Order: sequence, then structure tokens, then C-alpha cells
Amino acid sequence: MLNILWLAFFIVAAVSSAFQWLWLGDAEVFARMVQSLFEMAALSVQLMLLLFGTLTLWLGFLKIAEKAGLIDGLGRLLAPLFKRLMPEVPSGHPALGLITLNFAANGLGLDNAATPIGLRAMRELQSLNPNPQTATNAQILFLVLNASSLTILPVSIFMYRAQQGAADPTLIFLPILLATTVSSLFGLLSVAFMQRLKLHDPVVLVWLGGLVGGLALFMATLATLSAAALNAVSSLMGNLSLLGIILLFLIVGARKKIALYDCFVEGAKGGFEVARDLLPYLVAMLCAIGVLRASGALDFVLDGIRWASAAMAWDTRFVDALPTAIVKPFSGERLVQCLLKP
Repeated sequence: MLNILWLAFFIVAAVSSAFQWLWLGDAEVFARMVQSLFEMAALSVQLMLLLFGTLTLWLGFLKIAEKAGLIDGLGRLLAPLFKRLMPEVPSGHPALGLITLNFAANGLGLDNAATPIGLRAMRELQSLNPNPQTATNAQILFLVLNASSLTILPVSIFMYRAQQGAADPTLIFLPILLATTVSSLFGLLSVAFMQRLKLHDPVVLVWLGGLVGGLALFMATLATLSAAALNAVSSLMGNLSLLGIILLFLIVGARKKIALYDCFVEGAKGGFEVARDLLPYLVAMLCAIGVLRASGALDFVLDGIRWASAAMAWDTRFVDALPTAIVKPFSGERLVQCLLKP
């Protein structure tokens, strides 16, 4: 799929640039396309450097949590649920604890923590894969739920909106919660249908019912807060949760008499390997998108969607986010291919 899509990006860009040159007399379009290739390659490295630091940090802390037995503990706690959703994953397997931590980080909108934890979880699931070239049912379910990313407190987005001068940074709280709840539920139901998972199992119903009930109570509580109070509570909960997780790892590790510093360094070394493996795929995708945009093809499509939306009296601001929304599923698929490589 991605092979065809990637080639299509360049073919469409070539056709669009030829139109710009022959029909509109824009001979500079080719220079912009070549410049975009190099700019996107450089941007890929810059992004990977940022990701490398995050990966190094969290893989180090995860190594401490693993040796302290926290990951195994989470796996055993959620074994009854995952036994129904991921029957091929043994009870108490480390992947289950990592998946739980990933969902928790996504729920708090802590993308910097969720990404390395998700990568580690996928690699643990890969260790159970009898056919390394094909994703297992468990990997597919995890990828779908990770991509849909149920977000209860989008702390990072609140922070970005505040930095950009938004009058009410928390205004998007309810839309994000509703959108990610629907996407996660739809993703779970879709995968369950394809994999024939029994969601009507009493254990699954209890867990899902508890989650839905907890979300409803949480939303009702936050709905009583003012915008300023919601912003303060969200930021406080997100930061306290993040620091609390780190301190929990360190305190439990110290009680287990683990050499914390050495253990952290051992785990952090894996950050370089993961970043190195991801870089070629990031360069390939960003360069293709850069050429497509520089050729004018992407802007032409976006302008068409913007015009159609305006004609139907819709708010057209969502159009600017479409490139990211379209590319995200393909980037997730490429990530899995990277992790499945021999």
C-alpha cells in the first residue's frame, strides 16, 4: 500500500509541476521541488534529534520499571482483560504493562512519554510474533487503539495553545475528549469485528463499562469548572502524573536495591537504535509530502476542499490540519513495518 502511495505522491507532483510550467508559465516550480526535498530531509533529522532525546529519557526510566517488576505487575493486573482482547499474548507478559502505560500517557496527552512507551510495547509484542514479516492481531489492535489515542486531558495541546496566545487554551477539551472517545470505540469495534473478539464477555463488559462510567463522571466533574480552573487542573494533573510515575519507578527500584543510574543508562542506550531505525522512513515520507506540496498539487486539493466547505457554510479552519490527519495512519503503518523488519 505505502509503496503505491509513495510513488503516487511523486507522479502527482510531476504532473502538477508540468502543468504549472507549461500552462501557468511557472518555471520556478522545479527549483522549489528540489529545494523542498533537501529541506524535508533536514527537517526529518531535526525531528529525529528531538525524538531521540525523548526516547533515551523514557527508555531509561522504563528499564528501571521493568527491573523493579512494575511492568510485570501491570501485566498481571490486566491479564483478565487482555486475555480476551489479545488471546495470543501470555498472561503477565511485559507487553501488557507497557500497553497500559502507553494508554495512560495518551490519556493525559503526554505525547513525549507515550511515543517511546508505545515503541517498546510494539517491540515486546514482536517478540511473540511467529511470522516477523506480518503484524499479529495483538499488534494490529494496539496500533489502532494507539492511533485513535483516547485523550482525557490533552495537557500538551493546552500548553501549545497557551504559547500561541489562545484566549481560552482549554476550549478544545470537550471536543478532543468526545472525538478521541468515538475514534477509540470505533477502532475497537472494527478490530473486534475483523478478529472476531468476544466483546460481550462479562470481563470485557465490566472493564469497558467501568471505563465509560469513569469517563462520564470525570466529564461531569470537569464541566462544573470554569475555563481558568479547568486549565489549571489539567496542567496540574498532567505534570503531577508524569512526575509521579517517574518517582514511583525510582522509589520502587531503590527498594528493590537496583543500581538506578546504571539501569537507566542501560535502557537509554536503546533510544539511539530506535531513532536510527525510524529515520529512513521519516525522511521518505516527509520528502514525498514536501515535493507534493511544492508542486502545488496539495494546495490545489486543499483549496478545493476549503471552497466546498465554505459553500456549505462550514468552518474551513480544519482544512489546514488535513495533511497531518491524512498522513498519520500511513506513518503508523510504516512504523509497524519498521518494527517488523528482520
